[in-house]
Amino acid sequence: MRIARELYDEMVSHARAEAPNECCGMVSVRDGTVVKVYPTANTEASPLRFVIAGQDQIRIYNEIELAGLELGAIYHSHTRTAPEPSQTDISFAASWPGVEWIIVGLADGEVEVRSWQIHDGRVAEAELAVV
Repeated sequence: MRIARELYDEMVSHARAEAPNECCGMVSVRDGTVVKVYPTANTEASPLRFVIAGQDQIRIYNEIELAGLELGAIYHSHTRTAPEPSQTDISFAASWPGVEWIIVGLADGEVEVRSWQIHDGRVAEAELAVV
């Protein structure tokens, strides 16, 4: 997946603004390139997990479809750990087949952003190229 610096920075800013709680949102793509970042509220307001409200998921998904785009990724932050999928992330990914998982890591004040493909409980890192 390719992402413009401005959109990458938008996800990082969202993660920093929500810390110490996890942030979350959705990402639309066209031909493997991020078109828009959709920050959402974490209804859990927790440093350990995130939940995107059902009405936000539906609204954003409909907006993406109407624009002729695809849902490319779900993103969230890990404020205390590396940006690697937790078991909770892996379980939740079953609800979103074919969608990448972008995790913004903020552990120790350092930003690290990584993307993952999760399918049937198997995790593989996906390329996230900032262009």
